[in-house]
Amino acid sequence: MTGAARFRHFLDLGDAGGDAIAAMINDAIDRKAGRAGLPKGAPDADAPLSGKVLALVFEKNSTRTRVSFDIAMRQLGGSVLILDSGSSQLGRGETIADTARVLSRMVDAIMLRTDDHAKIEDMARHACVPVINGLTDRSHPCQILADLLTVIEHGKALPGLEVAWFGDGNNVLHSILEAAGLMKFNVRVATPVGYEPDSAFVALARAGGARVTLTQDAAEAARGADVIVTDTWISMGQAHAEAKLAAMAPYQVNPYLMALAKPDAVFLHCLPAHVGEEVSEEVFEGPQSVVFDEAENRIHAQKSVLLWSFGLLAP
Repeated sequence: MTGAARFRHFLDLGDAGGDAIAAMINDAIDRKAGRAGLPKGAPDADAPLSGKVLALVFEKNSTRTRVSFDIAMRQLGGSVLILDSGSSQLGRGETIADTARVLSRMVDAIMLRTDDHAKIEDMARHACVPVINGLTDRSHPCQILADLLTVIEHGKALPGLEVAWFGDGNNVLHSILEAAGLMKFNVRVATPVGYEPDSAFVALARAGGARVTLTQDAAEAARGADVIVTDTWISMGQAHAEAKLAAMAPYQVNPYLMALAKPDAVFLHCLPAHVGEEVSEEVFEGPQSVVFDEAENRIHAQKSVLLWSFGLLAP
């Protein structure tokens, strides 16, 4: 927050804290319910961001992040400007710092989707408008807020929830671990040796009171879980790695693993999915899969992130 312009950056879930995350989820539930029957492009009744412009800056390709932030701003009464490295000076060597200072004079908020987390930290240091993390190699907080919203919509309380993760210890898992410490749920992490999550995020979750189990046994992680989560094994920008795919194969989410979870367990995947690799078709298309609810909820969660970042949502 700076001066009279009361705004907040959203680079990681910890920037908001547990109370704010709960407030965002409640706001998203209320706003989603309040839109019943409205066209997707129609603004909410209060149009709280009328006249505001959000710059969407993409150094990594996107479907859900691009569309959901665009629609979120329209529903809040605002508008967006979309930039990518191929059509802006970022692709020709202009610094993040200079980009932040220029955009701050032209738009009201900036969403950046990039690789190195240091870039979004640099953007936030030099911007005088809210900066929101649309994804970095380190974390994906907007996705996890939508995931938490989806889990709650499907009748599950967060405190004490048992979440099981399978596969690569990546940015999505890092944000799940951060959320676990803030919202008091537990995480079982099943990964092959050498692909564990960053130990700092494990420590952060445990410091917040979450129980984090690290195992190479997929069945151990799945047994009794409330939520089963996975992600692509080969992340955006990585070369196709046969050795990695071979290491990950025992961690495919399939009917056997789902049967070990609780009968009402739900399956999450942030998409895009490689069906037949990290998840079987039976699970992805099955009755416990809520991946398309999860994708839609990116809109509703991001509306609340935007309102919080503009200082319009307490705490």
